[in-house]
Amino acid sequence: MKDREPLKILEMNVEEIITREELEEVLVSKSKRQPRAYVGFEPSGVVHTGHLPILNVLRELQRIGFHIIVLLADMHAYLNEKGSFEQIRETAEYNKRCFAASGLSEETEFIDGSSYQMNKEYMMNVLRLATITTEKRARRSMDEVSRSTEDRKVSQAIYPLMQAVDIAYLNIDVAVGGIDQRKIHMLARENLPKLGFKAPICIHTPLLIGFNGEKMSSSKQNYIALDDPVERVEKQINNSFCPPKIAEDNPILQIDKYIIFPSTGEMTIERDDKYGGNVHYDNYEDLEHDYVEGELHPSDLKNNTSSCLNEVLEPIRKRLR
Repeated sequence: MKDREPLKILEMNVEEIITREELEEVLVSKSKRQPRAYVGFEPSGVVHTGHLPILNVLRELQRIGFHIIVLLADMHAYLNEKGSFEQIRETAEYNKRCFAASGLSEETEFIDGSSYQMNKEYMMNVLRLATITTEKRARRSMDEVSRSTEDRKVSQAIYPLMQAVDIAYLNIDVAVGGIDQRKIHMLARENLPKLGFKAPICIHTPLLIGFNGEKMSSSKQNYIALDDPVERVEKQINNSFCPPKIAEDNPILQIDKYIIFPSTGEMTIERDDKYGGNVHYDNYEDLEHDYVEGELHPSDLKNNTSSCLNEVLEPIRKRLR
């Protein structure tokens, strides 16, 4: 991929950076202290294409000089009713292998939440944060990530407080997550300074649409796992929802925008001469324009997206074998 300004590739993967100016300031001062970025993953289900935008952001932050921490949030998964603690720990080990195989450098630090979240200093800060956070604010911040939406448990009000304290405890400069983490991150930005900690910069990635046009979920089987074989990738994409001339909530175009172009910087649509012949794109915007204008047929888009995605996934598959 051609060299671009430090934040250009990063911005291809994200919905928002809060704030870009603060991030630029951190980059300017990185010669004095290596900045730290983190993401917290609940160990649950499989690691799939929906995780790739976040992993792309982490790799890019790593490239521009950040130390990366991946928090395997086993305690959070337990609080969010993702299974027994033993099941969660087993899943965490599998998830760790997948994240490591995604291309993160060997310097990436993997931390289990349970390794520090029961110590006195940490829990004292959770309690301190609880005294300045309303119950309504804590519960509202869980709206997008809670497993249950009715008859919620007290644990789901503790969850966002712990996530905010994770950011302080790990001395994080940049918190990375899906856009569903926004309310929790905003709680951290607003309330951590009241306890004497710095406000984190927040980078939020989009939530990818599942291949059936609904929210991507392991329970709905509308995803592609990072270790899925070539044949399943092809089948999922060929059977995918992909409305002609429509870009909004189109899962195939999302794969192109948030996975293919950030990974490769380009895409070639190969097709028969009678349908216009091959066409090369060095940016996503031109691809989307041609699709919306009807110059690209859904089947051509699917076939070539499938091929490109398999190229992106192949190194990951090899590392997981």
